[in-house]
Parts: sequence; structure tokens; C-alpha cells
Amino acid sequence: MRRLLLLAALPALALLTISANSADSPPEAPRTLMNTPGKLLMSDSLGSGLGKSWNVAKGKYEAVDGGTRGAEVKSDMHGAVARLAIPMKDVVVQYSFKFDGATTSSLSFNGEKGHIGRVAIRPTGLTVQKDDQDGKNGKDKSEVLDTKAISLKPGEWHTLVVELRGPDILATLDGTTTAYGTHAALDKPKANVGFTVAGESVSFKNLSIWDATPSKEWDANKAKLRK
Repeated sequence: MRRLLLLAALPALALLTISANSADSPPEAPRTLMNTPGKLLMSDSLGSGLGKSWNVAKGKYEAVDGGTRGAEVKSDMHGAVARLAIPMKDVVVQYSFKFDGATTSSLSFNGEKGHIGRVAIRPTGLTVQKDDQDGKNGKDKSEVLDTKAISLKPGEWHTLVVELRGPDILATLDGTTTAYGTHAALDKPKANVGFTVAGESVSFKNLSIWDATPSKEWDANKAKLRK
């Protein structure tokens, strides 16, 4: 069952409901460190694959076993990429994923004209980074802000919570491992969010995004992360 809510960035903000079912209950907001979740901007189980609101630029995304599986297509000579247009800035994002042969997956945040930043996940590492924001031939370069060691086995589901606020990006895996970084170039409006897959496949389910405000506990939480 799909329940998808999108907040459109119009002069007068409007909430668009696509394939909603009144019997569906909204997802519970996750525990966070930096932000306080507010209004739910969108929620989708991804159990029926990616809906019409998604743009699949590369690769193949299909409904498999209650989620959406993304995989590279060899002839693309590029990782799989799917994006959902949803204007946002300070948010909390949550979704679940499992690796099935892929080398890397990411949750990317992009502007109207290019990349902004992402959380990259490998079986051995959780990374937050600023992306190259002016293309392959520009002077700007991607920059890793933080990486934490992890160990992910194929076929196991994991849950990622990502928090964006101003120049800060924070990602927490399964409530236990957190990567945090800050860069002035991240402090800009985002036009879309995307799933990427490099290698065989990664499955995704239960994507939700909330608008967010600063957490009163962030200063104390940040001090703990820096110890």
C-alpha cells in the first residue's frame, strides 16, 4: 500500500496527496540528534515500486518482496539513479535498505542545477559528504566530511536516519552509528532527493521525510559526537 505526501514549493505552499489511503496511519517520527521532526512532507512504503513522481535516470528499479530494488544496467555505464522532486531544506529523512551485491548506495540531495551533498553507504563504511557542485569540468570538488566504519551483510535490512539543517548533515545507522559533518555549501534549498546504486543491487523501503526545526538537545548531542 502506497501513501505518498509531497509538499510543493509554490508561493502558497500546498500539500499534495498521491494514492493516499485514509486507513493508513502516518509513520512514527524517528529518534533524532540534531533536528526535531515536524510536518510530514512525504511517506511511501515503496512496496509497489517507484511511482510516477520519481524520475529514473539510470539503472533499473522494480518492486521486489515488499520493497523497491535498484540495480545497475551494464549498458548505462553508470550507477543506477532515481530521484524524487520534493523541495526541502531542513529535514529529517528515514528509510530502510538492504545490500544484495552492490558496492555502494547513497541518498543524494540535489539542487535545481546540480548536486549538493549525500550520505554514501558501503558494506564497510557510512559517509557524509559535500558533493561536487559545478560538474566534472568545474573547480569545485566533492569533500568527505566524516566516515564511520560499519559491517553490513548481504540480505539484512537496516534503517538510516538523515538530518539536514543549514550547513550540517548527520546520518545515523540503526540508531547506533552516526556520521556528522558541516560545510557552508550544504546550506541551500534542495530540489530533489535520490537513491543511487553502484553494483548488483540494493533494496529500499519505507521512505519518509519530515520538515524539521532545531533540537534543544543538539549542543549536548554534538559534544558527545566529538568526544
